[in-house]
Amino acid sequence: MKLGLSSYSLVRALRSGEMTIEDAIQWTADQGGAHIEIVPVGFAADGDFDWIETVRAKAEKAGIAISSYTIGADFITDSREQYEAEIERVCRQVDRAYRLGTKRMRHDAAKRPMEQTGPDRFREDLPRLAEACARIADYAARFGIVTSVENHGYHLQASERVLTLLQAVNRENFKTTLDVGNFLCVDESPAAAVKRMIGHASMIHLKDFYVRPSRMDPGPGWRRSASGNYLRGAIFGHGDVDVREVLRIIKQSGYAGYVSLEFEGMEECRSGSRIGLANAKRLWEEA
Repeated sequence: MKLGLSSYSLVRALRSGEMTIEDAIQWTADQGGAHIEIVPVGFAADGDFDWIETVRAKAEKAGIAISSYTIGADFITDSREQYEAEIERVCRQVDRAYRLGTKRMRHDAAKRPMEQTGPDRFREDLPRLAEACARIADYAARFGIVTSVENHGYHLQASERVLTLLQAVNRENFKTTLDVGNFLCVDESPAAAVKRMIGHASMIHLKDFYVRPSRMDPGPGWRRSASGNYLRGAIFGHGDVDVREVLRIIKQSGYAGYVSLEFEGMEECRSGSRIGLANAKRLWEEA
């Protein structure tokens, strides 16, 4: 396992100006991280390519890899023109991934309100999602880049739906960024889902949640799952995900690629990330 950090884990410090993206890279290296996953949120990442060269140079100086470039996308559009524009935009993001020197890029594929995420609507959306992902994967293949979608955003979150999309796209360089905690957003067992999907992972996100049943409203700071349960981000190893079993499944599968801690808890982000990284390393050794 190559353990590192998603820059999104430090997004509050980045947004507040307490850290720059260069600080985040150095901080990750100082914690013993082997890599950083670049998520262009919380710092200026628009315009020209100057920021890319800065990030790439800093990672090289810190002695860690840039494991992936992770962006949002949505191919559910109102018109064909918007659909084509979104595919083109994501292809330009592939160019950024190439300049960063990474061989992995995650993009989202679909967003819909909860009431529009039923199975009939997913089957209706599947052809255009598959077309977009295939075209982007084909473009990325020119650069030796593997693209992926994450189990993310309710409409494309359950393991069965992600696997269905992977099969429909049918590209060797199109896989999944496997987030072990996100399955709880659609009330799916993380351990069972990871077991189903580990063979299709381009990289892995380690995430933990506190979970409370729908009858027990904990108050502000919690999100709802598809069936109404309450979820709140936790320091990895402190929450209700059976992280020991999840790590055991990953380890026994023989997976030896990049693993990013993605901290989304309410605790101070550097503290939460530091403890989460230490827990992940310890629990992996014990698995």
